[in-house]
Amino acid sequence: MSSVHSAPEGATPGFLVWRLSMKWCVAVDRAVAPLGLTHAQYSLVASLYGMGRAGERPSQRQLADHTGLEALYVSKLARALEAAGLLERTRDPRDPRAMQLALTERGTEVARRAIDVVHVLLEQLLEPLDGPRTRAFTRDLTTLLGTPLAASANTAGDHADAHETEQS
Repeated sequence: MSSVHSAPEGATPGFLVWRLSMKWCVAVDRAVAPLGLTHAQYSLVASLYGMGRAGERPSQRQLADHTGLEALYVSKLARALEAAGLLERTRDPRDPRAMQLALTERGTEVARRAIDVVHVLLEQLLEPLDGPRTRAFTRDLTTLLGTPLAASANTAGDHADAHETEQS
């Protein structure tokens, strides 16, 4: 049996991406919990912080596209963050169906503190990689994120047996 800190022998790239993603989510959840945030909420407030500094006031849909989260989930998170006094939702004057999001003053302060905490965490995660390897890793991740994936119902069953075998 492998340890929590290593991957099983013969692990696929997909499994490794999943494990790294889960490791990151758990670490961020723990790091931002003292600030009253979850990892998903952090993703929203940090993104809103950056977008706001760039002069943007995104809609929920734009924020969903930016973060990669489902629009319905962004709406749920935004309502919770609004109830906590961290963001405000207002109707978009150009599209009355859309809600624009912006951090409150308190939300901006929490976002700054959370970003600082997560940056330290990111430095710890990337510490085993040197500068050039970190840049190459970032390029590779960007390439993978830009690769479109199309799920096909016809091929899902064909791959289920192979996936089950590789996870055993």
